[in-house]
Amino acid sequence: MSRWRQRPAALFGAIVLAVVVLLSVFAPWVAPYDPLATSWSLVRKAPSLAHWFGTDEVGRDLLSRVIWGGRASLSAGVIAVAIAVCAGVPLGMLAGYAGGWFDVVVGRLTDAMLAVPFLILAIALAAFLGPSLGNAMIAIGITATPIFVRLARGQVLAARNEDWVEAARAVGNPPGRILLRHIFPNILPPVMVQATLAIASAIIAEASLSFLGLGQQPPAPSWGSMLNTAQRFLTQAPWMAIFPGIAIFLTVLAFNLFGDGLRDALDPKR
Repeated sequence: MSRWRQRPAALFGAIVLAVVVLLSVFAPWVAPYDPLATSWSLVRKAPSLAHWFGTDEVGRDLLSRVIWGGRASLSAGVIAVAIAVCAGVPLGMLAGYAGGWFDVVVGRLTDAMLAVPFLILAIALAAFLGPSLGNAMIAIGITATPIFVRLARGQVLAARNEDWVEAARAVGNPPGRILLRHIFPNILPPVMVQATLAIASAIIAEASLSFLGLGQQPPAPSWGSMLNTAQRFLTQAPWMAIFPGIAIFLTVLAFNLFGDGLRDALDPKR
């Protein structure tokens, strides 16, 4: 805990994340209005005491939609990164420990996927799978997998020739036990840090896909789709773009600050 007190930026990120997560989890009780309820008498009303963030083009409360939209963004970030970790870490560990032709094939495939910009590949996969939040999560997860393959492979390559691994091998431990019981716990901290930072990238990717109509589908609230709608009313109702944009900015910033603090806290050299 003392390490976190010495890093106010990381502590700020953790507090913002806690607030965002709590608001998203308890959205049915926290949101003041139904995020899907329309009212033609409240179309594009400016922020007021009744509607703190104003209303959108069909009279829906923006505060409620921002709170509910956090569910889509956080779910997309966490689930997409979970897919990437579950697929990439075992593959990278096997490639790094086994070596040979398997390592060469995995390495070349990883390099090929990393050669394509992250967002471009995610858009292509999401367009191929079809527009929906679930398909967007899968597309983002597949796109982020090479990052964890390379990380796990590099960590295993650095650890497999260490004395403690040689000792485990000398007493007759099979490769699977060495990987799971000896190597994996030692590479877990950098994987956790990378996963935290990857969630921020996944949230931006989900917002981008929703903005393009490939993620969360209307009328379900999503920060990206809300920005897509707001672009048509920037001069008449700028608050429609300001508040979802601030939500994306603060959440991504919080994940990055928290990830940096987590990296410092888990670094044994510190």
